[in-house]
Amino acid sequence: MPEPATLLARVFGFPGFRPGQEEIVQSVLAGRNTLAIMPTGGGKSLCFQLPALCRDGVTVVISPLIALMRDQVRSLREAGVEAGALTSGNTEDETEEVFSAIDEGRLKLLYIAPERLASPATLPLLRRAGVSLIAVDEAHCVSQWGHDFRPDYLRIGDLRRTLNVPLAAFTATADEETRAEIVTRLFDGAAPATFLRGFDRPNIHLAFAAKDSPRDQILRFAAARKGQSGIVYCGTRAKTETLAQALCEAGHHALAYHAGLDPDRRRFVETRFQRDDGLIVVATVAFGMGIDKPDIRWVAHADLPKSIESYYQEIGRAGRDGAPAETLTLYGADDIRFRRQQIDESAAPLERKQADHGRLNTLLGLAEAIGCRRQVLLGYFGEAAEPCGNCDLCDRPAEVFDATEAVRKALSAVLRTGESFGAGHLIDILTGSLTDKVRDRGHDALPTFGVGRELSKTQWTALFRQMMGRDLVRPDPERHGALRMTDAARPVLRGEVQMLFRKDTAPAAKAMVRSLVAEEDAPLLSALKAKRRALAEAAGVPAYVIFADRTLIEMAEKRPQTLDDMAGITGVGAKKLESFGRLFLEVIAGAAEPLHPARMALAGRPEGAVFDRLAEVQARLQRGEDGTEKPLSCTWSTLRQIAERRPRTLAELERVQGMGPLKAERFGAAFLDVLQDG
Repeated sequence: MPEPATLLARVFGFPGFRPGQEEIVQSVLAGRNTLAIMPTGGGKSLCFQLPALCRDGVTVVISPLIALMRDQVRSLREAGVEAGALTSGNTEDETEEVFSAIDEGRLKLLYIAPERLASPATLPLLRRAGVSLIAVDEAHCVSQWGHDFRPDYLRIGDLRRTLNVPLAAFTATADEETRAEIVTRLFDGAAPATFLRGFDRPNIHLAFAAKDSPRDQILRFAAARKGQSGIVYCGTRAKTETLAQALCEAGHHALAYHAGLDPDRRRFVETRFQRDDGLIVVATVAFGMGIDKPDIRWVAHADLPKSIESYYQEIGRAGRDGAPAETLTLYGADDIRFRRQQIDESAAPLERKQADHGRLNTLLGLAEAIGCRRQVLLGYFGEAAEPCGNCDLCDRPAEVFDATEAVRKALSAVLRTGESFGAGHLIDILTGSLTDKVRDRGHDALPTFGVGRELSKTQWTALFRQMMGRDLVRPDPERHGALRMTDAARPVLRGEVQMLFRKDTAPAAKAMVRSLVAEEDAPLLSALKAKRRALAEAAGVPAYVIFADRTLIEMAEKRPQTLDDMAGITGVGAKKLESFGRLFLEVIAGAAEPLHPARMALAGRPEGAVFDRLAEVQARLQRGEDGTEKPLSCTWSTLRQIAERRPRTLAELERVQGMGPLKAERFGAAFLDVLQDG
């Protein structure tokens, strides 16, 4: 067996291991199941590539990013290592070359995406190739509670058992909860040899800024680093295109990169970024770049990432060579609202949504930090650190103020309204704004009404944002975004903890994107859209076939409580009321009582209320006035006819189908009273 240190120098050209690498390599080389958590840029790939060259057989590498697979295969081949990848982006010649290398026994590393494990042809191929080791890159993707869950990662444990070979899992972003899930899913709960090599990247300068003409902010940041390779992450594909064009117009060499590009274009951008100096790639945050380029000097986020793990992973693409690198992350109220909507509209279970809101709170806390950002970031991953001296808040400390009393007032308002409302309504209460909603709910009589007039609504908005950043309150997905207190808030409410907040630096938005609904109704609209999407996917139809957007908007604004109310919503016809009415009422108001088809036909009409009163009278008189007579009752269909035809006399009532003399005698006078009142 070749010596790892010899191959390290001869093949990869490194004079020695980085800190922590050698122990991991020896563990993998010895055939032990291994879990390694290493910082981005810490040399994870070498820890399975080097053992692959020392061991007999093929090492199969499961990776979620096509770009990363192609990049690593390219680098290995340039180093003289037989490696190949089977991806959806392969040309026919590339795929044929991989199969030939397997058949000829030349291949040492085979990269595949987790989705390929679902193919019946994959297991026979891996057996034919002689796989002796499984390496799992980005192992945190196995966590169903994580930020990058990939369902096909759940097949890897079965693959390990079937092939009966050791498995080495690598990730840079696993917190304690995710690490435990990796052990359960990939190693059947049997503890692997575990190496935790820390998360600190001290060469990377961390900085956040509130959005204020974000395009200009990105252009200024890039201009100060002209000629250096950089990445700009954006929230949408369209924004990558427009921002890349703006950078080009400003004299930079920039290309857009996102999942909507055809494979040839993506491969072109990857190759150019790998080879060209000073190229800027503008990419969606939802699509991992996967480029192992060591000299990326800066990373900017034009929009807030979706979680603190995503943020850590994305900034980690900078400065992999250990030289100084810089980051800038822009954030604003629209970003936060957009990320909340993504969570609420997802098909994830309630527990996942709650956890995702908590993770977003953590990222918001990093953005709104009052002390060293690196301390906050590393603290999330369970590491203690001293102030780093290499972040914007170490460079220039934030201005802070004592917000303890204001926070206690806000928490009191949350509690006194039953944890049932969002920040907008709570701010109206605190500032003494007598809106219709405040008046209708009697909240102008609360002790907290008007107790916060010393702060403006803008200041209260900033305060609630920072309260979420400290995870004192979270939006409740079950209650359509109503804020509920966390355990961390209780010592604050009791006056046991001082709250220092930063003076708000976020400027008022110059051109706010017009929301479809009021802020208070947005979480409910997200929940209604999530229900619509689930029904549409189950039926295999476009979402608008279930209900149009304008119908859901009206539901969110009017909040119908009964099927009669629901029938009055524009776009809810009789058939859709019958098919979907109760399902959407459950989202808005909780479970709805089922209605008999005869009553359902009257939903939303005045006759429906008449029908209900007739049914009440019938129930009262079923055994006569004294409750001792032989029971009599009308069918639902008969009650419907009475409600619709409105007979005026006993004779007319008796002629209704299903009535007759006996029932007319028992119920007639009382029914006519109802019809006269109705």
